[in-house]
Amino acid sequence: MMKDLEIAFTAKEITAFGGVSLLYKMLDNCHFKEALSSVGLPQQGSNRGKSPEQLIYGLFTGVWCGASCYNHLDIVRFDPTLCHLMGYEKGPDHRAYQRYFNKFSQTINQRVFDSLYSWFFSELCFDNYTLDFDSTVMERCGEQEGAAVGYNPKRPGRKSHHPLLAFVADLRMIANYWLRPGNTSASTNYLAFLDNTLDRLQGKKVGLVRMDSGFFSGEIFDRLEEKRLSYIVACRFNNSIKIQLASQAKWTEVADGIHIAESTYQAQDWKMPRRIIMVRQEIDKRPKAAGKKIKKIKKPKQMELFPDVAELGNYRYSCFVTSLTLPAKAVYDLYRGRADSENRIKEIKYDFSADKFSSQDFWATEACDSFIIMAYNFISLFRHAIVNSKKSHFLKTIRYKILSIPAYLEKKGDKNILRLVRTMNQRQAFLGLWRTTENFDITRTNWT
Repeated sequence: MMKDLEIAFTAKEITAFGGVSLLYKMLDNCHFKEALSSVGLPQQGSNRGKSPEQLIYGLFTGVWCGASCYNHLDIVRFDPTLCHLMGYEKGPDHRAYQRYFNKFSQTINQRVFDSLYSWFFSELCFDNYTLDFDSTVMERCGEQEGAAVGYNPKRPGRKSHHPLLAFVADLRMIANYWLRPGNTSASTNYLAFLDNTLDRLQGKKVGLVRMDSGFFSGEIFDRLEEKRLSYIVACRFNNSIKIQLASQAKWTEVADGIHIAESTYQAQDWKMPRRIIMVRQEIDKRPKAAGKKIKKIKKPKQMELFPDVAELGNYRYSCFVTSLTLPAKAVYDLYRGRADSENRIKEIKYDFSADKFSSQDFWATEACDSFIIMAYNFISLFRHAIVNSKKSHFLKTIRYKILSIPAYLEKKGDKNILRLVRTMNQRQAFLGLWRTTENFDITRTNWT
């Protein structure tokens, strides 16, 4: 440390996140504040309460700047420059967000987020898209409503919520989010969730639906076929599927160590047989291969199946039921793209901390999470349309490279000028982003 160092203070209101101005400009061009005002948000009961639009903007800003719980949202309150950039004199206390989300109920959530998400996706120009469905585990440490012990592979016995999500794979965005108690299965309420998701995306054609084995159900397949939706769903590895894999004699090698076969399969509760695609990968050649290793098949008491079952241990197996008529290898390749939805789940948890903003009230938690999902969608729009990078940077990278810029507001006549601290070789890059944002039109964004 320098021995002659002294401490001094400045009265200038300096923010560490001057780059967030790009996001505010994008939201203005999307007319997001007007959309919020039109969806019937719960209103404050007191004149002293902050407006719903300010609270939503504050939540977005806090999450974008790194807040990982309600207490951290004070990062906006103690940053006057950010408040002025949002168009408000003073930011709310973190407890104001919690009080406000307690105003939400199941009916309000359904009305508000159906309208808000429908507006957002109707503005985007895309069609014939792939829709992925998945569920995830959000661990809870307290006694929150709906928190229960259920499926939790990382921490068995820990209470959690088990939300259901729908992803528009082509846009890397999330179209729907329902919070559910922790003791539900992956497919619980799926049929209603599917209908709700399709309603939110009205006017857009679904080209393909993909799901993991948690949704392996004849009832689900019947509904998809009734709606004429093409699908690929991973098979649940029950005994019947294992027997069919083990008895398959004809395999076609499509790559080194990868073999594919196809057949038909009909479970006892299915109305008809369906096409299945079977994949096996040699563990010696592909040690990190995805799939399951068939170690054991339960044997009926009077009949011994597969006495030499050990040879199955040389392979990892995957199996999919599909309505597509494409070649088996093409079906397998299409399904592999579903893995990207896992990246979206990791991002909303680790970058956006969606699993940390929990309230005692179940519907308050769902409301806050749904707004955080919307904040995620805007970041996805920002990195595609504004940053336009070949790499899909996570929010942490965007925050470090673009948002975290020291800045202060300066009044010059009737104009407000945001002074950003950038070196000479960094200024042109930021100016380029600013011009792109100024001319941004959400309806003209190219997703090809």
